[in-house]
Amino acid sequence: MQGISVGSLVKRRWTVIVAVLVVAVVAFTVSRLHAIFGSDNEVSRPSADTLENTGYNPKRVLFEVFGSPGSVATINYLDIDAQPQRAEDVPLPWSQTLVTDDPTLFADLRAQGDGDYIGCRITVNGVVKDERSTDNVNGYIACLDKSA
Repeated sequence: MQGISVGSLVKRRWTVIVAVLVVAVVAFTVSRLHAIFGSDNEVSRPSADTLENTGYNPKRVLFEVFGSPGSVATINYLDIDAQPQRAEDVPLPWSQTLVTDDPTLFADLRAQGDGDYIGCRITVNGVVKDERSTDNVNGYIACLDKSA
């Protein structure tokens, strides 16, 4: 019976031995780094009870469209759920107030009137965010606040 020497085994399987040594060194190094930087500690996560919306005050968003006395307008705007709303042949001035607890609201207001002057304004909590006007006949106007 022929014996297998350690030298011949190493010559044939040296790549496997090196791979096992590399994996062992990497595993030891990673475990030491976890211990040094404290990532083996319990991570604190918020419970479901703390996820309620408590940090925001309600926002009051006021849409206004104004124009020439006696004129009417077709008004399009996004509601608090970002759904388009349309009001046709509305006498001016017109206003709509939205109240939300959502920290962000995309405020978009567009109008076209039949007079020689029309304007729009978006006010959030008493602060005017956008105001525009035009003195064109049958003018079209748009006001926008991306982060109301």
